[in-house]
Amino acid sequence: TGTNACYMEQMRNLELLDGDEGRMCVNTEWGAFGDDGALEDLRTDVDREIDAGSLNPGKQLFEKMISGLYLGEVVRLILVRMTKEKLLFQGKTSPKLLKKGSFSTSFIYGIDTDKREGETDSGEFTVAALFAFMYLYVTHVLTADPLELENRLSVFKGGGRCGACGGGARGLGLDPLVEDCIATQRVCQVVSTRSAHLCAAALVAVLRQIRDNKAAEKLRTTIGVDGSVYKNHSEFSRRLHKMVRRLVPDCDVRFLQSQCGSGKGAAMVTAVAYRLAVQHAERQRVLDTLRLSREQLLDVKRRMSEDMERGLSKQNHEQSSLKMLPSYVRDTPDGTEHGDFLALDLGGSSFRVLLVRVRSGKGHNVDMNHKIYSIPQETMQGTGEELFSHIVDCIADFLEYMGMSGASLPLGFTFSFPCYQTKIDQGILLKWTKGFNASGCEGQDVLTLLKDAVRRRREFDLNFVAVVNDTVGTMMTCCYEDPQCEVGLIVGTGTNCCYMEEMQNFERVEGDDGRMCVNMEWGAFGENGELDDFCTAFDHLVDDSSSYPGKQRYEKMISGMYLGEIVRNVLIDFTSKGLLFRGKLSERLKTRGIFETKFLAQIESDRLAMRQVRSILQHLGLTISTCDDSVLVKEVCSVVSRRAAQLCGAGLAAVVDKIRQNRNLNQLSITVGVDGTLYKTHPHFSSIMQETLQDLAPQCQVTFHKSEDGSGKGAALITAVACRVKSAEQQ
Repeated sequence: TGTNACYMEQMRNLELLDGDEGRMCVNTEWGAFGDDGALEDLRTDVDREIDAGSLNPGKQLFEKMISGLYLGEVVRLILVRMTKEKLLFQGKTSPKLLKKGSFSTSFIYGIDTDKREGETDSGEFTVAALFAFMYLYVTHVLTADPLELENRLSVFKGGGRCGACGGGARGLGLDPLVEDCIATQRVCQVVSTRSAHLCAAALVAVLRQIRDNKAAEKLRTTIGVDGSVYKNHSEFSRRLHKMVRRLVPDCDVRFLQSQCGSGKGAAMVTAVAYRLAVQHAERQRVLDTLRLSREQLLDVKRRMSEDMERGLSKQNHEQSSLKMLPSYVRDTPDGTEHGDFLALDLGGSSFRVLLVRVRSGKGHNVDMNHKIYSIPQETMQGTGEELFSHIVDCIADFLEYMGMSGASLPLGFTFSFPCYQTKIDQGILLKWTKGFNASGCEGQDVLTLLKDAVRRRREFDLNFVAVVNDTVGTMMTCCYEDPQCEVGLIVGTGTNCCYMEEMQNFERVEGDDGRMCVNMEWGAFGENGELDDFCTAFDHLVDDSSSYPGKQRYEKMISGMYLGEIVRNVLIDFTSKGLLFRGKLSERLKTRGIFETKFLAQIESDRLAMRQVRSILQHLGLTISTCDDSVLVKEVCSVVSRRAAQLCGAGLAAVVDKIRQNRNLNQLSITVGVDGTLYKTHPHFSSIMQETLQDLAPQCQVTFHKSEDGSGKGAALITAVACRVKSAEQQ
């Protein structure tokens, strides 16, 4: 009786609604199409007459050209016009034909068929001629002014009475000839065809929107159809199908006839909504375990502060999970540093040697040259002598590469493994991490091991000035550009923090004057149970399968090495419960470490469309993933990374608030130097971390400064500062 269409639209295109994830069914209410004048050039005088006599003039104009409520009336008005022009029924109308609504749309179903009863052999020429004439006539009635039709009237001659159609015509008080019945059939055909083609054109616009949303070269889809015109008028549905496929040959369209859409459909919508609500509730229940309230974050900050105090204490530091290691970096760059310095950077399977030229003065700057060397697996797992001999071989190669063979330069060694220092040029290796296990090194001074390797080679000598932690190097690099930088933070594969502590608070180190940079090694926070309240089943799974269960608990909830693994375990849990991927788990997703943390950054990118998220999932063997799956995966990634950023912000709030309290300040202005791939590449990590910090430490005005090569440049600057201080002391 009426007409309408709905389709699944991408949420990102629905600007009236909040949110841009997933899809929503849009009810187009397309019967109102044209109410703004968009169809004015297609509407005829007949359409305008119908509209004027309707209950809602000027409204639902598209519907009045298509739907069953109006098609019979369109045909009736055309027949009246043709009769008045003496082209039908010998020019004789009837009261019934002139009565509005007397020609039911159901009449069209019976008249507009391929089968034509009552035609005689003698009438074949008449049928052909009438079809040609009626096509021209109706085309003019529907689309143009019929000025030349009367000139064609002489083509047609009356033939006998139409027994087959006469009954229906006589029901309207008419006495039709065969030609009248055939002409009436043609009117019905043209009116019905226009309706089907208009409907097809509008439907094609919807199909193209869906195809463009999916960025698909070819769309395969099914259209559910209901309504009396479509179901009862076989020619209408045939023409609709044919025109749709003609207009969008790049779409594979299937039409599926609905059975009781308004009843069964309403029940299905209700059933689906109920299923989705139950599944959504279960998903949110699981994800809520990974969400932290403000009260919980304040609790993390408090526990971190208490553990920092224990770690600085001479009496209680063994009870702290924070090592609070002294770096013996007592000063920061003041711009007067100058000279050439050698820096070594060892923190993984790649090893760097750098030449850093520091220039003092107003335009002080740092120039660097470096070369990267690999460390074979057998060397990482061999003896300490083999490892440090390999490092010295790399130094010799680099000096030759720079044309400086035999040069003696001050050297800073960034050694990114837990060390205990009693002075700046000594670092006792506490334990190997990151896949290293060279024998004879733990418990030894790494600079002594390096010096011994240099002596064995007997080619050059070096001035070993400093052993540097990469986090301290990050702080020093940023401090060189911003003197207010007194905190260093790394959030990458691992995480750590350092800051300038008052010597009077550092009971484990002699002296009360000035400050010293403390390497917190905060990744170990939680090893004494401080984070047990906040650890989920997924955290325990990650911890249990790690190389050192029970260790680095804070790091395992924050850093890039573990976030992807947390997400993977959540996805497995959802899939096993039938909440994701239709309950079908891929073998690749079962593989530990397959969901890399870089995928979180890519999936959470604001510029990434759902189809690109699906391509990432397909790379992981999840070929059956749907758009809704992609939305859920993105939500899981967002929840996990948000928790990581908030935990990091809570820990940082404890650090800056401690500095403020140390100095008895009401307000503190300070800069944090930051490095690490997670902080730099994740689209939202930095902003969430900063928001959390501002909320939990409102009396601290914190600026963040991204570090550039803290482990290389930072080591050289620490060496330069140490040389400056030593030179001043000698003078």
